[in-house]
Amino acid sequence: MKVTILAVGKVKEKYLRDGIAEYAKRLSRYCKLEIIEVRDEKTPDHLSRVEESLIKAKESERLLRYIHEDDYVVALAIHGIMLDSVGFSKQIERLGISGISHIVFAIGGSLGLSEEFLKRADYNLSFSKLTFPHQLMRMILLEQVYRGYRIMNHEPYHK
Repeated sequence: MKVTILAVGKVKEKYLRDGIAEYAKRLSRYCKLEIIEVRDEKTPDHLSRVEESLIKAKESERLLRYIHEDDYVVALAIHGIMLDSVGFSKQIERLGISGISHIVFAIGGSLGLSEEFLKRADYNLSFSKLTFPHQLMRMILLEQVYRGYRIMNHEPYHK
């Protein structure tokens, strides 16, 4: 299976880049991993709702350019469905069994994803009601995908 992480913005902190690289290396034995970054918009303080919507629309439009019609798109969204690690693993496994060969996980910028993008997604996934920095979320997501593959393969790690 191919797994793509499609994310707004670059990861600036070295410790996050190192963690992402470590999980990418670990995942290489389970799937073909691709990480695509798109440019983020400047987000000044005290934006109006209209300005926020415009920024999310621009960033989401950049993400949508990388999505193909047959991709299974999972949008990370605070109002999405929450799963535990075993449920997340089973979801990935079910997709593979059903013939899905490419899962795209999309991480929006600091304001999130546009409504248009969320409607295009096949699944909206929430990791928590808490808000995480989108750069940190990339590493958390990779760790959970790795954990999911370990669970799927009945390998120790997830306890």
